[in-house]
Amino acid sequence: MNVYDSARMADVLAPLGYGPTDRPDDADMVILNTCHIREKAAEKVFSDLGRLRKIKEARAADGLPMVLAVAGCVAQAEGEEVLRRAPFVDIVLGPQTYHRLPEMVAQAARAGGAVLDTEFPTEPKFDFLPEASASGTNAFLAIQEGCDRFCTFCVVPYTRGAEYSRPAAAVLAEAASLAAQGVREITVIGQNVNAWHGEPGWDLGTLLTALAKIDGIERLRYTTSHPRDMSESLIAAHRDLPELMPFLHLPVQSGSNRILTAMNRGHDRDQYRRLADRLRAAQPDLALSSDFIVGFPGETDADFADTLALVAEIGFVQTYSFKYSSRPGTPAAAMEGQVPEAVKEARLAELQALLYRQTEAFNQSCVGREMTVLLDRPGRYADQLLGRSPYMQPVHVRAPGQRIGDVVRLRIAAVHPNSLEAVPA
Repeated sequence: MNVYDSARMADVLAPLGYGPTDRPDDADMVILNTCHIREKAAEKVFSDLGRLRKIKEARAADGLPMVLAVAGCVAQAEGEEVLRRAPFVDIVLGPQTYHRLPEMVAQAARAGGAVLDTEFPTEPKFDFLPEASASGTNAFLAIQEGCDRFCTFCVVPYTRGAEYSRPAAAVLAEAASLAAQGVREITVIGQNVNAWHGEPGWDLGTLLTALAKIDGIERLRYTTSHPRDMSESLIAAHRDLPELMPFLHLPVQSGSNRILTAMNRGHDRDQYRRLADRLRAAQPDLALSSDFIVGFPGETDADFADTLALVAEIGFVQTYSFKYSSRPGTPAAAMEGQVPEAVKEARLAELQALLYRQTEAFNQSCVGREMTVLLDRPGRYADQLLGRSPYMQPVHVRAPGQRIGDVVRLRIAAVHPNSLEAVPA
């Protein structure tokens, strides 16, 4: 979502004459688009701001202004704290207000002081954004924002707000525009993407079916989903749509029923397991990815053993796993039984070792298989291109540069630490 938001901020600023640069030293404006989901990510903002302050001061000495902005969820949750700790910041804006960036830039220039905008506007920001621009063959498309689930560890309902679903017509129009610009693979995104309900009688399965009919769109993905919102229509889409890639990120967070209840996840381990079985029955080639939190308050050795057992039973090809990070204002932050850091470290290491073995085993099982790959960027060598497999693995193959944008059938020849090597099938 932050990648999508960053691209849309660039679209909003383009009419003011701003264009991208890779070097902050050359930038007339720098925006830090931030995440508040874990403490480390939030603290990194202030570390980066310290480095940018020096660049801003050096440019000012040469008579070159720099507008410095902090956007995203840290801005939403800690806007006043950002200005207190970094008074040299010009603009602080939440994720629901970036469509108002041009007027914030003008206001900062006029007032000569900081602009703080972390409201939740009544008008949907998508109604005020220019047409999305595409810079390659893949694109994110936001269809939903916010979350009504209120997991006890999560700040999203407080920083992104209540669930909002974009109308189907707006989503389909943006997808058609992206396809006309050369996009071949769309990933529809949302904090709880499969809760999308943009039209009466529609759900995400219905929407994906409509997206698959757009000329030029050859591959579809979606993220991030919640186990409680997997509808029959969405499961059927995995069976019926060849455009929908056989890869699903379906966060479970824990394998312990007791911890899942404390997290307010709304599902238990058996419900998750049965859902995985139903999805794989609909699409036998489906591979699952997931999120895990270890060391949630009150987690015992037995609870952690339940997580390891669930991982062994389900099998995952990619995962994101983290130590529990206390976020201010969330119910879990005030829970008793906070797990010592050393215990969290040890549990995370054990879990990640198991998850790594599963990923390695899956990658090795791909050797000799044929699969389609969308070639989307140059590789390290002159005659090499890169793309992603249906299962999100990076794949490289010897091919001329004019093949970028093609969906090609390849045979996987070897596994490398961070990619698969392929040859034409």
